[in-house]
This record gives sequence, C-alpha cells and structure tokens, in this order.
Amino acid sequence: MRTKNAPILSSFLARTTDPRAGGISPELVGGALRMSVADMSKVTRLHRNTLTRAPGSPSVQERVGEVARIVSAAAELIGDDNKAAVWFRHQPLAGFEGRTAEELVAAGHADAVLKHLDQLADGGYA
Repeated sequence: MRTKNAPILSSFLARTTDPRAGGISPELVGGALRMSVADMSKVTRLHRNTLTRAPGSPSVQERVGEVARIVSAAAELIGDDNKAAVWFRHQPLAGFEGRTAEELVAAGHADAVLKHLDQLADGGYA
C-alpha cells in the first residue's frame, strides 16, 4: 500500500524514464548500468539499432522494462541504485549455478530473477 508521500516511481525508474518519450529510456538504463549499447543489446536480446532507433517500441519497452524493474527491486532491497547496478552485473546468485542477474536476463529468465528478489523481500535467503 502506497503511503501518502511515497513516490509513485522508485528512484531508479525515475532516473531512467524519459518523460519526453513517455517510457523507459534504453540509453538511460544502459548508462545507469554502465553498459554499452552492444551490452544492452545482449541483455535485452534486441538488435542495437532497435534500441537506438525505436526506444519507445513495445518490444524495447518490455525488455528494457524487465531490466529496469529488476534493478529497481534490487535497489529497494539494497537501499542504493548504484549498488543495485553492481549487483545486477556482477553478483552471482545462489541457486542459479553462479550466474548473475544480467546473465539470467540475457538468457530469457528475467521472471526467475524477479521471483528471487520477491523471495528475498519476503525474508528468504540469498
């Protein structure tokens, strides 16, 4: 339940949303994660030209949105957007054969990462 003064968007989502385009910016998400367009292309499984030329397309918004939601959820748990970005890219996740959230998302398993974060938020162990 949202409290009276709580922001609607998390800090990470607010930072990576382009109000002019009305969506999540692949460029801003990539910048926050210190990823090149080629890296974002691998993670989102979209061609780099699609990311740059059609950032508002449904497929870009869906895939970049997955990344943004994961980092945002991690930031809520960790309490810091920058640490959440490092976690996403470099922290091996228990129970996933030592793969990082970035590797799991690139393999099409964003849902598993979100479920993992939900379990942590509910008091589960990493």
